[in-house]
Amino acid sequence: MKLLITGASGFLGKYVVAEALRKGHQVRAVVRPSSNEKRLTWHNHPNIELIRLDLRRKNGIVDAVRGMDAVIHLAAAKEGDFYTRFAGTVIATENLLDAMIAAGVLRLVDISTFSVYDYQGISSGTTITEDSLIESNPLERDEYAQTKLLQEQLVREFEQNHNALVTIVRPGLIYGRDNLWSSLLGGKLTDNLWLRIGGYATMPLTYVENCAEAIVSAICDEAIAQTLNIVDDNLPTQRSYVKKLKQHAYSLPRLIPVNWTLMRFLAWIMWTYNQLVLKGKARLPGIFIPRVLDARFKHFRFSNQSAKQILNWQPKYSLDTALERSCSNVELSEISYSTPEKATIEKLNV
Repeated sequence: MKLLITGASGFLGKYVVAEALRKGHQVRAVVRPSSNEKRLTWHNHPNIELIRLDLRRKNGIVDAVRGMDAVIHLAAAKEGDFYTRFAGTVIATENLLDAMIAAGVLRLVDISTFSVYDYQGISSGTTITEDSLIESNPLERDEYAQTKLLQEQLVREFEQNHNALVTIVRPGLIYGRDNLWSSLLGGKLTDNLWLRIGGYATMPLTYVENCAEAIVSAICDEAIAQTLNIVDDNLPTQRSYVKKLKQHAYSLPRLIPVNWTLMRFLAWIMWTYNQLVLKGKARLPGIFIPRVLDARFKHFRFSNQSAKQILNWQPKYSLDTALERSCSNVELSEISYSTPEKATIEKLNV
């Protein structure tokens, strides 16, 4: 298939492009105008076409989409204030969907997130599935959750109003090389000092290579009109994950342990005081906002059964193997050519 992949130079995007090439697809990879293609191991693959676009602007998007069989939409803004993230996620998605309509390309795999679920409204210990409650009060969540909820809404409207063939993929927390420490472990105080909140909540992790394989598999016909959660098997608790990081000599920040129940009580006090006394004017850190706190540290179970059944997908790498690959000195992948017309991507131990 001919695939347009947005966000191709990002942490997840690099692996998704590599996986698509490995499976024999032709890829038109959308990267930021300032991206250095030399750092992308697949940049000179014969089945790759690099397109430099700013999705926040409409210029050139229709031409990029035209002639494609499907679009895998990864691009999103994960840093900055609400307006920066709104532009990089919501406006970018709106521009892409408009271009798809204009180009007559209606097959979309949209990458969403576990952040869209209403963790405060779901009872502790519940299994999170694709049918779990969606966040009902997004203004009490962080900017990332707010903008991804808006993005999903745009995609649903695109699906309904244009009879588009849509798959929404919701990964859990994606980890891998240079992305091993997680906000699901605590709250950042300084660059090297974190509050370690709780220890026994299950972490909804997906290793980046496992996730990339699931995303590329989601272009299959069976996945049309489906929403799929992507997490790995045998998910660790916070405590067991940190223990494994130590075993791999990962440099941990300094940690101040805080009991989960105590932290939740303190957050409710701070939040209530802000609402009743300060009229909501104080800008509280995320760990003192109950909905944000529940989304990151509340105890849940997580299911990947729908993805397994519909995509015929199995997480290839276990946590131990994934950490070994992430902590090694070997690069992501190496492209070797047998002939100019045929290329294979050989996965290395990373």
